[in-house]
Amino acid sequence: MAGSRPGRGGRSAQDAGAIRIAGSAPAAGSGSMDGLLANKEIVVACGPGGVGKTTTAAAAAVMAAVRHGSKVLVLTVDPAKRLANALGLDGIGNTEHRVPDEAFRAAGVKPRGQLWAAMLDTKESWDALIRHHAPDAQTREEILANPLYQNISGRFIQSHDYIAMERLYEIHSESDYDLIVVDTPPTRNALDFLDAPQRMADFFSSRLLRWLIVPYRSRLVNVATKPFYQIADRILGTEFLADISEFFILFQSMYDGFVERSESVGRLLSDRRTTFVVVSTLEAVPLREAEFFAEQLTARRLHLGAIVLNKVLPDYLRGAGGASVAEAMKERAGDLAERLSPTLAKVDPALGDTDQIARVLTEVADSYLNFQVVALRELEERSSLSVVPEVLATVPFFDTDIFDLTGLLRLGEQIWD
Repeated sequence: MAGSRPGRGGRSAQDAGAIRIAGSAPAAGSGSMDGLLANKEIVVACGPGGVGKTTTAAAAAVMAAVRHGSKVLVLTVDPAKRLANALGLDGIGNTEHRVPDEAFRAAGVKPRGQLWAAMLDTKESWDALIRHHAPDAQTREEILANPLYQNISGRFIQSHDYIAMERLYEIHSESDYDLIVVDTPPTRNALDFLDAPQRMADFFSSRLLRWLIVPYRSRLVNVATKPFYQIADRILGTEFLADISEFFILFQSMYDGFVERSESVGRLLSDRRTTFVVVSTLEAVPLREAEFFAEQLTARRLHLGAIVLNKVLPDYLRGAGGASVAEAMKERAGDLAERLSPTLAKVDPALGDTDQIARVLTEVADSYLNFQVVALRELEERSSLSVVPEVLATVPFFDTDIFDLTGLLRLGEQIWD
C-alpha cells in the first residue's frame, strides 16, 4: 500500500521538509506546483471540457518525473492523437507503459525519474472489476457472457466516471508509483466522477431493480405488479427482460464488494495524500463552472491544491503604453503607410500600395485594442475568484498546439514555479 512505500524517488523526509516546513501552510495562491506535488501521491485534474485539462495533467506528470526524480504515472482519458503518440499511448489501453528516455532526450532533457502512462479503457476495466468481485467462477463467466453486460459495459450510466475512480484506486493499491496524476473523464457535470461510486452502489440496491428481478427470483407475482411485467414483456420482449433480470441478479451478488470498494475510493479521495487541480480558462462560462467545482471540493473537505488558468493572454496587452502605440497607429495610418511604401516596394512592387498598407495598420491596431479589452476582462475575472487555492497558476496562450514532450515541458515550466 502507498503508506508503506519508501520516500518518493528516494527523497527523505528531511528533503521534503526543505520544500515545505512541517505544519505550515502557504498563503492562498502563494504556493508552487513543485511544492504541492512533492507532498502528494495522487493528483486529480478536473474541470470543464475543452480547457486543456488532459494536457495540463500530462505536463504536471512530466515535470514531476523530470524535476523530482519520481516514478510517475499519468492516467489519461481520450487524449488528442498527437499527445497520445508523444506519450507512447497509441493503440494501448489500461496497461501502463513507460515513456522511453529517448523521447525525453529528443526534447532536450534528462529525467531524474520515470514517466509512465496509461489510457483508460472502460470495457477492459469493467471486465477486470467483474473478475475481482465475482463470488465464484461460474458467476464471473455468466456476467461476462451476459448479452446485456457485453452491450452496455462500455456505455453504462456513470460507468466512465466510476471506472476512472476504480482504476485509480486499483493502481494506487497495487503499484509502487510515487505519484499518480489522473485526468478525469469529460462530463456535463464536474461532480459526476466524485459521486459515481456511491451512485453505482445506490443503483444496485434501488427499488427499480428489485421490481425488475422479482419475477425471475420467484414465480409469485402479486396482482398489483403483474400488469407492469405484462406491459414490459410486450415492449421489451420476454427474452430481453430476462437478460436484464439475470444481469442484475448476478450483479447483486457482488453488491457488498461494490459498496466496500466505493467506501475505499471515497477515503482515498479525501486522504491528505490526495489533491485536486482544477483547470479552466478565463472565459466566463468555464470559469464559473470551475469555480463551482472548487467550492464543492472545499465543501466536501477535499483538498483543493491548485487552480490552473489556461490560455491566458500576455501581461503586456494590459499596459497603457501598448494602447497608446495602437491608437497612434490608427490615427497616423496614412502617414505611416507613405513612409513604409518605398521600403516594401523594394521587396515586391505589389507591396507598395499605400492604401492597402494603411488598411493593414488600422486592422492591426484595432486587433491589439480588442485583445487589450479581453486581457483586462481576464484580469478582472481572475481577481474575482471566490476560491483561491494553495497554488494559483496561469498559462499563456501558446501560438501552437501541444503535441509532444517539448510542448508539455514548455507548459509544465509555466505552472511549476
